Amino acid sequence: MCGIAGVILKGGAAARGARESLAPALQCLNHRGPDGEGWVETDGALLAHRRLAIVDLPGGCQPLSARDGRLHAVCNGEIYNHEAIRRSFRSAYRFRTRSDSEVLLPLFEHARTNTVCCLDGMYAFLLAGRNRFYAARDPIGIKPLYYGRGGQGLLFASEAKALAGHVEEIEEFPPGHYYTPESGFTRYYDVPDPAPRYCDETTACRSLRQVLEKSVRKRLMADVPVGVFLSGGLDSSVVAALARLATAELHTFAVGLPDSPDLGAARTVAEHIGSIHHEVLLREDQIRAALPRIVYHLESSDRALVRSAVPNWFVARLAAKTRFDDGRYCKVILTGEGADELFAGYHYLRAYTDPAELQAELRRLVGALHGLNLQRLDRMTMAHGIEGRVPFLDAEFIETALAVDPNLKVFNRKGLEKALLRDAFADLLPPEIVQREKLEFAAGATRPGFLGKLLSPEGESAESVEQDFYEHLFARQFSTPFAPSARHRWQGPVF
Repeated sequence: MCGIAGVILKGGAAARGARESLAPALQCLNHRGPDGEGWVETDGALLAHRRLAIVDLPGGCQPLSARDGRLHAVCNGEIYNHEAIRRSFRSAYRFRTRSDSEVLLPLFEHARTNTVCCLDGMYAFLLAGRNRFYAARDPIGIKPLYYGRGGQGLLFASEAKALAGHVEEIEEFPPGHYYTPESGFTRYYDVPDPAPRYCDETTACRSLRQVLEKSVRKRLMADVPVGVFLSGGLDSSVVAALARLATAELHTFAVGLPDSPDLGAARTVAEHIGSIHHEVLLREDQIRAALPRIVYHLESSDRALVRSAVPNWFVARLAAKTRFDDGRYCKVILTGEGADELFAGYHYLRAYTDPAELQAELRRLVGALHGLNLQRLDRMTMAHGIEGRVPFLDAEFIETALAVDPNLKVFNRKGLEKALLRDAFADLLPPEIVQREKLEFAAGATRPGFLGKLLSPEGESAESVEQDFYEHLFARQFSTPFAPSARHRWQGPVF
């Protein structure tokens, strides 16, 4: 939706001086919000916002302010249950916009630090006024937020690069936490660990189908066109099929090298569900030329993460440049992130024979997504002015998926992973897609070993040279090294 920045001023620090420090940080976030900029100074704090207009196009500019001018908010993300919250405050609060983010103002006045417990969405936001400050990040960390201490005070921004050179050390604002100056960071969400409630395949499939359908419908909320990144794999195909059922017209997007198997699979799905499909063939010189920008926006030099970001970069660019018949462009994208973590989609999980150990590993993977797949998704889409939404990581769906007996999350008779997910949505997809083997995400756009061979001189270790190259790009583009916590060193599967 946008980029946000803010500062809690130290005693005696002037807002004017803080704005001079914060302005370059906000400029680093221009790509996240090409549709406008806003600032507000309040008691002891300064908030700033770059807007990607998605909901309430004419009236949803930020910062948002209460009518008495004593409380202000900047938010990056979407509050999917904003209409229900709005109805509950209609008699007590006079709304000034149709923006989903405006509900944060009356909600905070009513719920204070419990505000986040009332929200259904993906978000990172800052609230300030009346000598109060409140910051929060969504449960899984779909939307990013960083912070650090500088000369003016405690600074916050949507991306680490915006704080580089302005703070002593960059830290990641932890997912599922809120912050106040009085109490510091407080955890409000843990990845759930429910006792198995769905212990037979029929019940599990029915429940998963019902909740995911609702999750996809929520994420179609927008006043701009919504599309789907369609790789041809099971996860994105399920999302595309459900989105097509809920919309009169759906655009899908795919990229790959000419011999990519994913391109053909994506065409098959698009034809089956009746989407308007767009694809682009990649050239090797295009990929190499884009690597500096990919590393810059990704804010990581990790080889596995960079590799998986390559197709995201190009498919986001394709979606951003595709003009529809009505003259509009796609600004919201649904994707399939999260399904592998919830349904044991990684090959190494075959080794788990104890259901409790498998459940623990799946919970760990979900909890680590903010620094892996979700970082890749957010940075590559927002670099092109597009918002990525992830139906599989809806809080209710996570709870439902983790309440499925882990014994059901095994391989089917053909040895294929995610058997339960395949069965739950088999009627929506072509049989060849339902039974298709999983490919690594990057394999759809690049051949195995392609990037290493592309960058490596003859006789050198391709993987070593590739990693060195990414680290060189990272160091060259950032004058101040990021703190290790902000670089998200790889801790598990990315694909």
